[in-house]
Amino acid sequence: MALVSFNFSVPSDTISISSAFSPSSSVLRRRQCVRYPRTSFPSPLQFPLKISCAAASAVSTDSSPLAAKTEVKKDFLHINDFDKDTILNMLDRAIEVKALIKSGDRTFQPFKGKTMAMIFAKPSMRTRVSFETGFSLLGGHAIYLGPDDIQMGKREETRDVARVLSRYNDIIMARVFAHQDILDLAKYSTVPVVNGLTDYNHPCQIMADALTIIEHIGRLEGTKVVYVGDGNNIVHSWLLLAAVVPFHFVCACPKGFEPDEKTVEKARQAGISKIEITNDPKEAVRGADVVYSDVWASMGQKEEAAYRRQVFKGFQVDRTLMEIAGSNAYFMHCLPAERGVEVTDEVIEAPNSIVFPQAENRLHAQNAIMLYVLAACASVCCYQPPDCHLMSLDQF
Repeated sequence: MALVSFNFSVPSDTISISSAFSPSSSVLRRRQCVRYPRTSFPSPLQFPLKISCAAASAVSTDSSPLAAKTEVKKDFLHINDFDKDTILNMLDRAIEVKALIKSGDRTFQPFKGKTMAMIFAKPSMRTRVSFETGFSLLGGHAIYLGPDDIQMGKREETRDVARVLSRYNDIIMARVFAHQDILDLAKYSTVPVVNGLTDYNHPCQIMADALTIIEHIGRLEGTKVVYVGDGNNIVHSWLLLAAVVPFHFVCACPKGFEPDEKTVEKARQAGISKIEITNDPKEAVRGADVVYSDVWASMGQKEEAAYRRQVFKGFQVDRTLMEIAGSNAYFMHCLPAERGVEVTDEVIEAPNSIVFPQAENRLHAQNAIMLYVLAACASVCCYQPPDCHLMSLDQF
């Protein structure tokens, strides 16, 4: 492909434009912020327009999938890929954009004209609806690609899927089984990739959890979060957050169901948070600000469900466990919940349960993540509602 420049010439009594735009041009980056007076362009324009095209130079023949990337691409794959200030700024943006949406104001449309491909190897109500609705509320269009639409890694290689979807869309979100799939998507994609869940981690969920804790407790730093159950991908994401933001994280799980040792060590070596892994849930929850639970058998482990119910006896979050935690402790669950298994109906419906605000915050946290990776606050700067402090990307 050759670099092509266009020179347009129109009779002088109408308009004259002679420009060569580059991708880094400030005019191009801020094109949506320009508002011309109606009188600047007589209607209709006089035709014909004289257009000349010149091939300036050939692009490198390097066939590497990364060769065409001219600037750093931002993906959201692991929470600890970012520093503390960036994470907290994203959460601040989530709070501001949430308030704007809740007010009924629909004039902030940073994703207008953008499309998002949503890859679902694993089905999910919350992930699909929160991403699709959030992207739509801010002006974008999301495309759902279910397990049978792509069959990534079977019908078509992940690297090919990444490169094709990059040419159709502005951003890719994927909810997959193998963590390597999300890494490969990010490696070969030329647009931002957001991790909607893998068997290893679930960073969007933990960002929503952190947002919920800030809203209800007033802070994330210095809180005690106690997870009771299987040392799964939710625990891994909490550990990776604890490697960036200081708080006390405890995982209480049966022997043999502890989280990944390397991830635990990574969180401890960061030296930021207090990390505890224990097999005693009653001792773990004492003094907790948050008691957190998840299903004992995740998707892909359902054949182990009966066995796990035996092993996890004593790890159910019930009224007795919450009383040990204390009257100020909140209950959280990433959903879906198996009521009567890992948590009782009484606990999930109690006044100190914040499960459903937590679920809602998936939408708002993810909007902030997408604003960050798309640099929407930097490139779409026209709308600034009163008292809105939406930052440009440079300020993250």
